[in-house]
Amino acid sequence: MILAVDQGTTGTTCLLVDDELHVVSRGYRELPQHFPQPGWVEHDPEEIWRTVEESAADAGGEYDTVAITNQRETTILWDRATGEPVAPAIVWQDRRTAARCRELDPDLIRTKTGLVPDPYFSATKLELLLREHRRDNLAFGTVDSWLVWKLTHGEHHVIDVTNASRTLLFNLETRDWDDELLALFGVPREVLPRIVGSADEVGEGELNGRAVTIRGIAGDQQAALYGQGCHAAGDGKATYGTGSFVLVHTGDDASPPPHGLLKTAAADGYALEGAVLVSGAAIQWLRDGLGLVGAAPESEALAESVDSTGGVHFVPALAGLGSPWWDADARGLVTGLTRGTTRAHLVRAALEAIAHQVADVVEALPQRPDALRADGGATANGFLMQFQADLLGIPVEVAAEAETTALGAAALAAGRETGVGIGAVYEPRRSLDEVEILRSGWAAALDLTRTS
Repeated sequence: MILAVDQGTTGTTCLLVDDELHVVSRGYRELPQHFPQPGWVEHDPEEIWRTVEESAADAGGEYDTVAITNQRETTILWDRATGEPVAPAIVWQDRRTAARCRELDPDLIRTKTGLVPDPYFSATKLELLLREHRRDNLAFGTVDSWLVWKLTHGEHHVIDVTNASRTLLFNLETRDWDDELLALFGVPREVLPRIVGSADEVGEGELNGRAVTIRGIAGDQQAALYGQGCHAAGDGKATYGTGSFVLVHTGDDASPPPHGLLKTAAADGYALEGAVLVSGAAIQWLRDGLGLVGAAPESEALAESVDSTGGVHFVPALAGLGSPWWDADARGLVTGLTRGTTRAHLVRAALEAIAHQVADVVEALPQRPDALRADGGATANGFLMQFQADLLGIPVEVAAEAETTALGAAALAAGRETGVGIGAVYEPRRSLDEVEILRSGWAAALDLTRTS
């Protein structure tokens, strides 16, 4: 039995999975978000660990292996001697290093890492933390590193190759830390974790008093790619979570990506990626920030209660814009409000914005897929999935199990390549003329948001 830990941005899910990848039970705990200043997003590393312990306890059952998938670029720095964090974790959505990113050479970053100089990634966050906490014997890691450290009581300090490739410190071609980039960001090698393969056995640990083997680690999007059975060049998927992420496997091709996209290490090769920074988080903001919905599932019924957005467009650049625009200074925008605008119109505009952003990414791909495989919590929203199929003009195939990220980690631990099955298929219904009107309205709102 495998306990697959999916430590995400807004919560932690634990799936108890048998060796045939059947889900036996599950547990979930929400993770508090902290916003100390505008544009800043933080987590408490100890709260992250606590949600893992509690969601694992909720899942219950007998297991002997722990697999891990995680929010990726979130940056944690801790003291090796005490194991205590020296600062809050800086979350991938955090924008505080935007000015530093504007100083960086995009060609150097793109050529070496396949990424872009954006606050999204770990290096500028780590550079800031090291400058603020000058001391010896520090350890850096992404969330997978932190969880392995906690599971093994500090015996293992590792990072898997997929998470390493999101740091701006990892050379895609050599698949190792890059000395030139370490010097650029002032990062000493001794703070860095050891890089391991996604399917490697890391070592022995303990969770809630149970002895476990740790095997199978991948960043959430690469785990979802693996869980969807995307192992060959051209296979791709979209995951709808806090953000939305489109990944297309490129086999062994580690060459730099086309403009607006990223190249990243997959669990078994490489992948092109389009990263949308805010999608499900926009619905969470409508719930927690504005009180317009009581729970995320209500958004589907609200959206379908009106025929359109009534001319309202919501560009949810609440953490800047990701692919394909990469505008760290963009801010969220709602336009087209009238006296007739209701909360239903705004909620529908938020859901439509999720689909528009994914469509922007798909249009930037070198080759348009014949169908879009989809997973993640928001795929339960039938309105969103249908609207996505309409905008793309291709079928959207929703995974039978929404928790594909966790199942991908479990598959890596079990040594299996079989992907999850298809649960629902949404065929496009709208005419090309309708879609063109919708896309032009979105593009106009987007132009008002962008700063570059």
